[in-house]
Amino acid sequence: MRACIVKKQLTLQPQEPPLNHVDSCNRFQPSPNKPFLATPGVIARFGHDTIIDCLIQLQRQAQLHEGIDYLQVFESVDGDRLWFIEDGEGGAITALLPEDY
Repeated sequence: MRACIVKKQLTLQPQEPPLNHVDSCNRFQPSPNKPFLATPGVIARFGHDTIIDCLIQLQRQAQLHEGIDYLQVFESVDGDRLWFIEDGEGGAITALLPEDY
């Protein structure tokens, strides 16, 4: 029997470097050369739907600002955090909990 995961409202936090910084060049677009991964812990805590909703929000932000930083953080009202990291060339896009890092 699978546990029911309650969808949490998460808010994207401001990134550390300014949006116009040279390092704000990531698009969070999965591809065959850049797979999208999620750790078991983040799937258990937030569920697939929430993770995908956040990924879509990152893609929109990246399009709007012509790129964003490699590390993006979402936070719930109760303090739960969901991180997204986009690795460089040949890497992956990973959804993870801070303690998974």
